[in-house]
Amino acid sequence: MSDRAEPAPRPLVDGISVSIAVGVVALTFGVLARTSGLTVGKTCAMSLLVFTGASQFAAVSVAAQGGSMAAVLGASLLLAARNTLYGPVVSRWFEHLGRPRRMLLAQFILDESTGVGAAQPAADGPDPTRHNRIGFLAGGLGVYVLWNLGTLVGALAGNVVGDVGRWGLDAAFPASFVALLAPHLSHRPCRFAALIAAVLTIVSVPVLPIGVPVLVGALAVLPAAWFTGPDEDEPVLP
Repeated sequence: MSDRAEPAPRPLVDGISVSIAVGVVALTFGVLARTSGLTVGKTCAMSLLVFTGASQFAAVSVAAQGGSMAAVLGASLLLAARNTLYGPVVSRWFEHLGRPRRMLLAQFILDESTGVGAAQPAADGPDPTRHNRIGFLAGGLGVYVLWNLGTLVGALAGNVVGDVGRWGLDAAFPASFVALLAPHLSHRPCRFAALIAAVLTIVSVPVLPIGVPVLVGALAVLPAAWFTGPDEDEPVLP
């Protein structure tokens, strides 16, 4: 057994570190939104109000390719829906707050803020979720500030950058989705779902309107769930 002491929790530092990385991604979103036809005001309003990067990338990419409003909303809502799964986790850290203040905090429930909060060890004493709250708030508020700042800077620079293909920024949309997918591929059920989603999407792209294949690919979760064992994290099939 190792005698090394556990590292001291640092929820504030973790939250700030994640926020800086996300702020850099926001620069790319601002540039791509502007070159896709959005004004600076609309680009910044999306980050201020929607505030979920994957959905914003999806909305702008589908719209830029001529997708319908239904396809834009469908792809965006589908990606944003995953944040609702974090609610029960985060709510345990803020049980002492009333419902109005918890509803306000819901704006900051993201992959990053929830991840930073959940990664913190239990605190000693009568308040074991103290580190979780600090990590969540540092990540949520930090990401909100730097995401919107990065969006503004990127939007203002959009016309200066010009053709995003020249700089390779057109790859930011698919790269952002790969980044979201990658952490989940460590488990076989997730790899199974990803494979089925890829097949469904590739087959439907030539025959369905822009944006709709993303929604079709989401159906992969059904067979993936069916072949997952009830008492383990692995599918029944090898």
